[in-house]
Amino acid sequence: MTVLIAIAGLGFLILIHEAGHFFTALAVGMRPRRFYVGFPPALFKTTRGGVEYGLGAIPLGGYVKIPGMHRPAPSDLDVHFGSALYEAPQLLQPIERVKRPLAKGAFEPARAALKELEAVLADTQLSGGARRQANRGLSELFDALGPDAYWRQRTWRKLAVIAAGPATNLVFAILLLAVVYMIGIPSAASRRVDSIESNTPAAKAGLQHGDTIVAVNGMPTRTFARVRDAIQASRGRPLVITVLRDGQRNVLSAVRPTKDGGRYLLGFHPTIVRYKQYGPPAALRLASEDAWLVTKTMGNWLIHVTSPANRKQISTPVGIVRTSSAAVKQGYRDYLAIVALISLSLALLNLLPLLPLDGGHIAFSLIEGVRGKAVGRAVYERVSMVGIALILFIYVIGLSNDVGKLTGG
Repeated sequence: MTVLIAIAGLGFLILIHEAGHFFTALAVGMRPRRFYVGFPPALFKTTRGGVEYGLGAIPLGGYVKIPGMHRPAPSDLDVHFGSALYEAPQLLQPIERVKRPLAKGAFEPARAALKELEAVLADTQLSGGARRQANRGLSELFDALGPDAYWRQRTWRKLAVIAAGPATNLVFAILLLAVVYMIGIPSAASRRVDSIESNTPAAKAGLQHGDTIVAVNGMPTRTFARVRDAIQASRGRPLVITVLRDGQRNVLSAVRPTKDGGRYLLGFHPTIVRYKQYGPPAALRLASEDAWLVTKTMGNWLIHVTSPANRKQISTPVGIVRTSSAAVKQGYRDYLAIVALISLSLALLNLLPLLPLDGGHIAFSLIEGVRGKAVGRAVYERVSMVGIALILFIYVIGLSNDVGKLTGG
């Protein structure tokens, strides 16, 4: 159940990201063609106001189709109508009549020629696969040649639509963190152990739920602050934990704390005995400060991403679900905080200037605005290949890290 809740949280963050793109596109007159909860194929769909709304068979996130993301090129017809042309060579002339004005940038004549091609295709015998591919090509090209096509819009409209996804995740993260501050954050913890994470020094030492930590390396710890300070002061050296369990003192096996984000940890969570609540203004201020701190930390991480320590911090949805699932077990406060931080991470990572990420589209929109004309499809595709290769490389590293954590490696 905790895994399902974690997956649902991640899916919701992707959904609101896509919703940001969708509603902003509608607001600036760039009517999307599809909006799905989940990913296609559709289990259910309906069309209203020229927009196809549907429930996707893949229950994770959402999907938005914005018309004409790229300037159409003559080579697009080879891709879309290659199979149809192979089966019906008589389509060559109608296809060429669309290619010629496209090559010259005469888009209204190209649209008129595309309508003629549509009529010819309707009277041409084709196999099912070639027919579907041709119909999909007609739809894509009509969208790309339409007045509401993305690539034809003014720069501010394109920037607004693309930036709306990360902006939605950013605003949601700050609001959710503010909610956590208003609900209450831990202000005091006891020496009593609430839970232990698997494959951690605490688990290896034999620490158990309900234990009360009374000494570290023989030094009494009368408060949790003393326990925490002793762990940090160890600088990774072995620690011997003494606990009170069922009225008896037990000395556990010595273990070395692990270092994570500049802190030394044993891998257990104390029992919280008091929470501090904040009013809305203070909660929003603190949430904004947290968001800025995470942003600076991530920026520093990106600058030094090639270092071994930073590479070990890369994660994938597998690790995200694992972390969220663990947070669910700790309580709804921890889970909401983790979801907020994941939402913020999605916003920041999507702003990287790499295609096909939103940041890549923002960068190209700015370039097109300076040039005064759209960048060709071939350039987009070449840059996208580089971006996809980098993203896949990072993903493989993250997946290796996540699998290692799951297997205890």
